[in-house]
Amino acid sequence: MATTTEKSVIVVGIDDSEHSFYALNWALDHFFAPFASNPPFKLVVIHAKPTPSSVVGFAGPGAADVLPFVESDLRSIAARVVEKVKEICSSKSVNDLLVEVVEGDARNVLCEAVEKHHASILVVGSHGYGAIKRAVLGSVSDYCAHHAHCSVMIVKKPKIKH
Repeated sequence: MATTTEKSVIVVGIDDSEHSFYALNWALDHFFAPFASNPPFKLVVIHAKPTPSSVVGFAGPGAADVLPFVESDLRSIAARVVEKVKEICSSKSVNDLLVEVVEGDARNVLCEAVEKHHASILVVGSHGYGAIKRAVLGSVSDYCAHHAHCSVMIVKKPKIKH
């Protein structure tokens, strides 16, 4: 009787920033490339699409008129992100992947994805915000490091020295 071992799952959180694409490339280079044709991991890439109302951030007259345009924009950004993810993965010969677009706040979406896919590792990029900006915007990586039920790899893009 043959037994198949279930591959560990790596979830990569992605948005349309260069920091998150750097993190995806980093994860592919470190967790997938060394194993060429048979990586020990299954890759799940999650793009958290903000809700139109969270982007608009105001209510009242005119808000309803703007929401369809914002939704359309968010859909096209998500489609671009998914295409870029597939191109990057394909260029590194990683074809066993699942790409999901989930509407909601990235912090919750990523922690829920970890649970749903029983991930061993969550990989997120760091935007490198300072303390003030991080306090105002909230850091997705900080939140995930404290709330995700798996190891969290926060990938920082190296600063270019002039």
